[in-house]
Amino acid sequence: MVSYVQIIQRLPQEWQMTMVELVEAVERQLREQLAVRREDIEALSAEVRQLAQAQKRTEVQVGALAEAQARTDATVQALVQAQARTEEELRLYREASEARFARIEAALDRLTEAQARTEKRVDELAEAQARTEAALRQLAEAQARTEKRVDELAQARTERRVDELAQAQARTEKRVDELAQAQARTEAALRQLAEAQARTEKRVNELAQAQAQTEAALRQLAEAQARTERRVDELAQAQARTEQTLQALIAAHQKLEVHVGRMDGELLEIRYERRATAYFGRVLRRVRVVEVPELLDTLEARLTPEEVDEVLNLDLLVVGRPRRPGAMPEEREVWLAVEISATVDTEDVERAVERATMLRKAGYAAIPAVAGREATSIAEEAAQGQGVLLIRDGRMDFWDQALTRWRG
Repeated sequence: MVSYVQIIQRLPQEWQMTMVELVEAVERQLREQLAVRREDIEALSAEVRQLAQAQKRTEVQVGALAEAQARTDATVQALVQAQARTEEELRLYREASEARFARIEAALDRLTEAQARTEKRVDELAEAQARTEAALRQLAEAQARTEKRVDELAQARTERRVDELAQAQARTEKRVDELAQAQARTEAALRQLAEAQARTEKRVNELAQAQAQTEAALRQLAEAQARTERRVDELAQAQARTEQTLQALIAAHQKLEVHVGRMDGELLEIRYERRATAYFGRVLRRVRVVEVPELLDTLEARLTPEEVDEVLNLDLLVVGRPRRPGAMPEEREVWLAVEISATVDTEDVERAVERATMLRKAGYAAIPAVAGREATSIAEEAAQGQGVLLIRDGRMDFWDQALTRWRG
């Protein structure tokens, strides 16, 4: 890309000052335009800060959602444990109920067998009673026949027999009463078993309802979890879009800075070339600007093609005799290999040293120099350490060190 300096140098001498004035007018116009762009950049920076604040709020909300999720997980875990305990209690109760039912069935079987024996005994007693009544009828008839003959003796034996029969009847009635009481106790036990069975069924129904409520709560928790996950996904997508927009803004801002820096650097090159005497006259006498292509024959004869290309990229080459106390007018000329940037950094210092070294290899008493509006602290230290002349808005630094180190 051809620089402004090269374009002006190609013009006739009488047009160069006019073109320089035109460039300065363009420079002023660009500065006005760049001022407006800086306002845009400040507005853009405000939007970026708002995006950063929104990002922080998003992170806070995500943190709150994470905490709520943790509490939800803890609640679900507690419900799972409670459900496990409920199932264990229900299992134990079921086993105990089955054991009780087994014992009740065994008792019922025994009661059934006892009832069967009781009924059989009652039937036997009934048969015995029938036989007794028949015997009594027979005895009555016999009594009637023998009444007259054996009245006194028969009467005594009959009364004794009747007493015996009465006692037997009393024992039979007592046995029947005992059987009736046993039957009543059996029925009471059955009623108690029925009540216990009803309470068991009620408890099982309550447990079933509790299980249904637990399952409903788990479904609600699952739905809330799904909503939370959808919200987090939406926030993540919004965050991704925010980051993409921010990256695009940063890239545009960086491109703008590069463009502005390039234009500012080219304008500085024109300024330093046009005002070389004003800038470099403080350290050199008889200052003149030399176009590097004028040295091309010597450079090609003494340097490699790569080194020649590197020297041709030098921003400015200034020649003059050192101006310092005690210097002789015929003192040897020095060549300042100047690299120019709006903000001087370590790369500028390294390029100046490298290109000055190549010029010295080609036979020119070159001294590296860097110039700009300002310089980084690291670049300033590098310039002082390597003996590089540093020029910031016309202020000269490290000239004596550079002259001492590179003259010879």
